[in-house]
This record gives sequence, C-alpha cells and structure tokens, in this order.
Amino acid sequence: MTKIGLVGAPRSGKTTVFGAITAATVDTKYKATQANLSSVKVQDDRIDALSQLYSTKKKTYATVSFMDIPGSTSGSTFDRTTLNNMRNVDALCQVLRAFSSDSHAQSPNFLQELLDFEAEIILADLELVERRITTIKKERGDIRHLELLQKLYETLENSHPLRMLSLNESEKKELSCYQFLSSKPVLLVINVDEDGIASQCPNEIAVEAKKRGLGTIVLSAEIEMDIARMPQDDQKEFLESLGLLKSAKDRFIQSAFALLDLVSMITAGEDECRAWPIQRDSKAVHAAGKIHSDIERGFIRAEVIACHDLLEQGSESKCRTSGLLRVEGKNYLVQDGDVINFRFNV
Repeated sequence: MTKIGLVGAPRSGKTTVFGAITAATVDTKYKATQANLSSVKVQDDRIDALSQLYSTKKKTYATVSFMDIPGSTSGSTFDRTTLNNMRNVDALCQVLRAFSSDSHAQSPNFLQELLDFEAEIILADLELVERRITTIKKERGDIRHLELLQKLYETLENSHPLRMLSLNESEKKELSCYQFLSSKPVLLVINVDEDGIASQCPNEIAVEAKKRGLGTIVLSAEIEMDIARMPQDDQKEFLESLGLLKSAKDRFIQSAFALLDLVSMITAGEDECRAWPIQRDSKAVHAAGKIHSDIERGFIRAEVIACHDLLEQGSESKCRTSGLLRVEGKNYLVQDGDVINFRFNV
C-alpha cells in the first residue's frame, strides 16, 4: 500500500489537509503528539465497469494510506520520532500556509517554509551519511559502498537533495535501506484562503518546485474538509459552485500517483476485480510479485488485454478472437489499465 506522510510548519493547516483528503474526524485545535492515520480508496471507474461485466463478487480499489506526522516535541525541528515517521513513508507532502489568519502574527511566507524544510531534510540525510562513512572507514568495510556514500555526501554538502542525484537501479537498491528523506518524492500543498480555492499555484512556488522536481497542488483545506464530510450527492454540486471539477481527495491522489509515477494494473474475474498500483513500466514478472511472490517465482507468461478493449468487446473470448488478447513474457512493460491474467508454476 502506498503511504504518504503529511508534514508542515506549525499552524500551516496540515491536520486540516489530512481531514480534507481522508474525511477523517480530526481535532485541529491542539498540537498533536500522535500521528493521525487513515486510508482512502482510489475511485476507479474501470473497476466499476469490469465488476459489472464479470458480475464479480468483490471489487477492490487501489488504496493510499495517509499519515499526519506531528512535529517535534523536543524543541528541535525533527526529533527521532518525527524522523522515523518521515522515513517510513513512500512520499512526503509538505503543507505550505498561503492563507491569512488572526492566529498568525506574520503574513504567509510559503517560499521560506519550502526552503527551510528542504534544508532540514538535507541536513538529516547528511548526518546519516557522515555516520555511515565513519563506521565503514573504522571497520574497513566495503570500499565500493563507501565510494557511493561519498558521492551522496558531496551532493548533500552542496545543499542538493538526493532526488536530484542520478543513480542507476543497482545503486538505488543498495541505498534503499537508508530511507533517505531528500530522495523521497515531495508534493507541495499550497493551503489558500477560500477565495483562492480555484487559483493556480503561485509563480514563485511553481518555479522552485520545477527546479527541485516537486509536485504541487492548491487547495483550501478548511472548506474542503467540510466538503469531504458532506453526503456524496451534495459534494459535486458544492464543488461546481466553487469552480472545481474534483474533490481535494481526488485531486490529491491524482497528483500523488503522477509524482510517484504509479499506474494501475488490473486483475478481473468472477471472484474479484482489483486495481494494483505499480511503478510505471514495471516488468510483468515484477508486477506479478505485487500479487504474490509465488507468482513471480513461477512466472510463465502474462495474458494481457487493455481495459478499454475488454469493455468494448464485452468478453475475454471476443478479445482473443479479435487478436486483442496478447501473450507477453516476463520482460513486458505493464501499462496503465492492463487487465492481466498471470500463468505460473506452483
């Protein structure tokens, strides 16, 4: 399950954003010391349509888990608990205050919040790399791994996040155990006043986000949290009155999937229709492992139909007759909306 951690400066509206995305009941009036956790289903019309086609017993949407990470309780920016929470997510969402409030003595300075946060995560990674380099030198450890860490050290020392460093797949795998903060994808949520709910991302943030490889989304957390708690039928009408086509949840998940470069593989049948989030251009054999490691180990072939072809033809047999069902090997790159039946040895 994809997990996204929400972070932000005090009174940035971080917990309110969490409530707007998840529709969870949260207390936004006090400083939290425990993380708020909630999961949301990624609505997918393809799963609904396939469920009708197969008269399936169960339909399962992709799921995204959100963690509202509380700030440090020790007076420093990041204490150990905060760092651990941040490291144990797939992506970070930084909430930036762009609204005015009587509880804030100063005007919003969202650009400085962005720069301060990036400086802090770079520093946290730098300290981790320094400790590991010292240990390897002391224990006369793996020279090749030491050289890789020194490359990371130079990047961080120059105040560049690790997400900007070009690494091959082997190097990424070797470093995955460290869970570096500055290598994680970051989505910036610009939390605006209600009047700016349908506005574009401020230019100064858009420029910095592009430079740093960050995603952006604009929302007004307080009003969108109220919308999220409305009956489903009322939500659409209220959103349209605000000039919005989608809810904060749907816009947020769409942005998160794009940032994480995720697509949905689908399995379909009478028992279940299910969406599986996977990395774009995953090889079929690795995508099979998302379902079960036994399928990956015993992989024989993948029988693939594009979802739109299956819905248009109305059955697998018609797709087979029309040449729209393809047999692919383990190196096939899975595409968004591929409906796949994996053949494997037990």
